[in-house]
Amino acid sequence: MNWKKFMIAGVVATLLCGEVFAGFNEDLAAAKRGDAEAQFNVGVSYANGEGVSKNLFQAVYWFRKAAEQGFAKAQYNLGVCYENGWGVSKDLFQAVYWFRKAAEQGHANAQYNLGVCYYDGEGVSKNLFQAVYWFRKAAEQGFAGTQYNLGLCYANGRGVSKDLFQAVYWFRKAAEQGDKDAQYSLGVRYENGEGVSKNMRTAAEWYYKAALQGVPHAQMNLGVLYVLGDGVGKSHNKALYWFRKAAEQGYAKAQYNLGLCYKNGWGVRKNITEAKKWFRKAAEQGLETAQEALDSL
Repeated sequence: MNWKKFMIAGVVATLLCGEVFAGFNEDLAAAKRGDAEAQFNVGVSYANGEGVSKNLFQAVYWFRKAAEQGFAKAQYNLGVCYENGWGVSKDLFQAVYWFRKAAEQGHANAQYNLGVCYYDGEGVSKNLFQAVYWFRKAAEQGFAGTQYNLGLCYANGRGVSKDLFQAVYWFRKAAEQGDKDAQYSLGVRYENGEGVSKNMRTAAEWYYKAALQGVPHAQMNLGVLYVLGDGVGKSHNKALYWFRKAAEQGYAKAQYNLGLCYKNGWGVRKNITEAKKWFRKAAEQGLETAQEALDSL
């Protein structure tokens, strides 16, 4: 798995431009006196171009000043800069160094990123047990993205003994916070009865939540449930709607199913030209059943 790390944390800009500039000057004066929080704020201003011209080199300079005083947010941001080569030469080892500094102070984003570094072996030797350790630290703080990742680790037995009940526990934690991938994964568990009693209605509910957020696999699965009338009322019209949503995102199986709808007139007027179009799109992605369907027309 290749999880995206979270990026620079900053202050919420709610002031007008002139007031932001005045705030920047005040922060800069305090930063020069050695105030760590002010140094962090100056770094954020430079990183985002708030109240001052954007300058990533200056952002790194001030993040480092605050980080060296133990300011966790600055340590985290400095790690992000090193990882991405923003205002400094890219250095994954330094990224890990600063993520660890912040993570050890309880910074949830840093704990998450450090877990990803251990999982992928970026800037540190790959260690799935350490990855799970840091994912858990962030997950226990209510960090939805990490709760989802921890659920994946339990579901696949990566860095921890496989435990589908724990997987469902963490997927639910993240899903209830609106994490779309966790919502989809929870739907899969309910559909298959993995770590939870099989319940197609509940599966459909979680697929629906994820589908509304644009998850193509959830849209596809929800469409199938509408075709079958499993957990939801049977409806070819709704199936067509969700197949199209997923197909337009390039999901081959949904493109194939959309082709079937056009071929058979399910929820739409029969249209062989449209059927061929969607079968072809799916076939071009290597879906053999789509190629067979195309050849048969």
